Amino acid sequence: MSSTPAPNPDPALFLDRDGVINIDHGYVGTRDRFEFIPGAREAIAFATAQGWRVFVVTNQSGIARGHYTEADVHALHAWMIAEIAAAGGRIDDIRFCPFHPQAKLEKYRRISDWRKPAPGMILDILRAWNLNPVNALLIGDQTIDLQAAAAAGIRGEKFPGGDLEKFLRPLLWCAGQESVITDTP
Repeated sequence: MSSTPAPNPDPALFLDRDGVINIDHGYVGTRDRFEFIPGAREAIAFATAQGWRVFVVTNQSGIARGHYTEADVHALHAWMIAEIAAAGGRIDDIRFCPFHPQAKLEKYRRISDWRKPAPGMILDILRAWNLNPVNALLIGDQTIDLQAAAAAGIRGEKFPGGDLEKFLRPLLWCAGQESVITDTP
């Protein structure tokens, strides 16, 4: 008889990338177009210090549109992870969706349950890390991010821009404390 392991009790922070971690210059797939949002590295370092697992979930239709490649995105994410680590933060895992129904490149032209507002990327990380959705929070800058969070059964908060660390600090709690994630502000 096999037993299912208990859910990982670590709180999980899901971050959209463009518009939350980096300024959304439109189809950012390379380092030369990547610019951190003010307070992004510090916010992730704070979350890491508080015991949160940090994940990135990002639509990357720039791949489907031919603006950059999957290899470009992997290289950009490796650099981004190193920059965040240098600031004391940690990205535990990343999911991105290269697909789009109207893709220029045929191999990426399809509807995908990973493309937000669908919850596929979030659900995949929840399963892979055996996370409890009750202890999860997604920060996004678009309505589709919040729709994906709701569809995955986790709380979502809309980042209005500005300093990510100042926005995020009051939303997090120290790992090991009772969950303070509620439906009310």
